[in-house]
Amino acid sequence: MEDGALSKPAAVLACATMASFYVGILYAPTLILRLPPPSSHTNFLIRRFICASVSSFVSVVVSAILLPIKSGEASQLIGVYGIRIDHIWQAVVFPLALTALMYAGSLTFMSLLLMHSLGEDVNCRGGLSFDYIKSISQEAVASLRSIASSVMHWRNYVVAPVTEELVFRACMIPLLLCAGFQKNTVIFLCPVFFSLAHLNHLMDVYNKQQNNWTRACMIIGNAQLLIHIGLKQTSTWRNGY
Repeated sequence: MEDGALSKPAAVLACATMASFYVGILYAPTLILRLPPPSSHTNFLIRRFICASVSSFVSVVVSAILLPIKSGEASQLIGVYGIRIDHIWQAVVFPLALTALMYAGSLTFMSLLLMHSLGEDVNCRGGLSFDYIKSISQEAVASLRSIASSVMHWRNYVVAPVTEELVFRACMIPLLLCAGFQKNTVIFLCPVFFSLAHLNHLMDVYNKQQNNWTRACMIIGNAQLLIHIGLKQTSTWRNGY
């Protein structure tokens, strides 16, 4: 796979199409397929899970077609998408540490609250006992079960991260690099595509702001767009090299 094998306009157009398709397909069940509205929030999220999965699959197929990979290099396609066995622990530990560093204050505060709460429980119960440890263990297991059965948690921690990383990084970065873009340019462009793909929230804000486009655009521009660009550039930088 060589740099410049794909034209820059074609790569940008492909990435923009992927970003638009990732968001647009979420509205396909009601606008195109004319399906009735979901009967519950859970069904609404499950429907979106399916749409995001379809979008991710299509993006992978399209990028595989556009990438100038020879037949003898087909086995390296997974590596092109950034899924490799070599240096696996660095790829897991370093991004996790950088992400945790962004929330170090909150994590430290929650840890202190947890330690304080445990200390008060121990003092009230007169020290650690088997029944107390058993009770804590049962509460922890119940909490994990509740998280595992929550569709919202699956959305926040599994479906959204996996599909977004697959589309906005694994599929887009190889296309942009093959088109001859510099790494720093790619680090900037991918978050821009990611942010533009979330501008569908503009209509929601527009409705909440009593149909005031100026206020809606200011809220989206100052909050969501800048936050998405900043966070996505940080994560793209940490994994881009």
